[in-house]
Amino acid sequence: MAAQPTLRQLRFLVALADNLHFGRAADACFVTQSTLSSGLMDLEDLLDAQLVERTKRKVMMTPLGLQVVERARRILQDVEALAEVASEGHDPLDGKLTLGVIPTIGPYLLPGLLGRSKKAFPSLRLYLREEQTTDAIDHLVKGVLDLAVLAFPIDLPDTLEWVEIGYDPFHLVCARNHPMASDDPVARSAISGDDLLLLEDGHCLRDHALGACSLAAGQKAQSTNFQATSLPTLIQMVDAGLGFTLVPDMAVRAGAIDRRRLCVREIAGSEKAKNLGRTVGLVWRKTDHRATSFAKVAELMQDLLSASNG
Repeated sequence: MAAQPTLRQLRFLVALADNLHFGRAADACFVTQSTLSSGLMDLEDLLDAQLVERTKRKVMMTPLGLQVVERARRILQDVEALAEVASEGHDPLDGKLTLGVIPTIGPYLLPGLLGRSKKAFPSLRLYLREEQTTDAIDHLVKGVLDLAVLAFPIDLPDTLEWVEIGYDPFHLVCARNHPMASDDPVARSAISGDDLLLLEDGHCLRDHALGACSLAAGQKAQSTNFQATSLPTLIQMVDAGLGFTLVPDMAVRAGAIDRRRLCVREIAGSEKAKNLGRTVGLVWRKTDHRATSFAKVAELMQDLLSASNG
């Protein structure tokens, strides 16, 4: 096999192309100028081609040199990526991790999570994708996501497993002038579907809210014309006097409700009965070798929700 360029020589070449100065390129590579110059001359001899035009006043890359530089960049990037993959194999929390989160959880959990994860796992690069439950489950199965924060109860494929992060009870939210406005807890039996506003189909919060009201998942709460596409929109509809809704505790604690305009009522027994709220869980594939490390992420989320509920 013919002799091949070394990674060191390719780094020298890229550094020179970036700096167009032997001294600065040598500093960037933490070597002496003579070492860098010698390495580049060896590379040119190996390839039997001139890559650099050298004069007393300036340095230029030859047209062929520019082509070799672009290929060298890709090679070095691939080598770096390979090293990252190997590193993640030893410590899954020292590298890239893609986390999916549903829209009714993301805005209220992620701000605190991002800050805490940087402190707990400084080498972790957390990439976030906001998705509805069905898409998040599909992307977990296909490997697009490494983890997902979802709301339960939901049906999961046998290939996935999950751990509970915390319980998120519902509150009844209505306008201050609504007939259901009060400072007292509301009985579950007093919540009917006649004036209940919900998210549109596809949001698990819709089914969970219907379950909390003992309504069938297919039952209509108000006209289909009054279904919201997001939780903030739903709250705006309540503020406009169109009805009342059920809002997760984490959203209330995060300041999503303007208490000057809206009334927030606890649902009697919601702290004990999990069918009066939702369970938040962290999900991953059973075959993923990083499950032990994922449990550390779950513990971080558990602490975060516990602190916010304290």
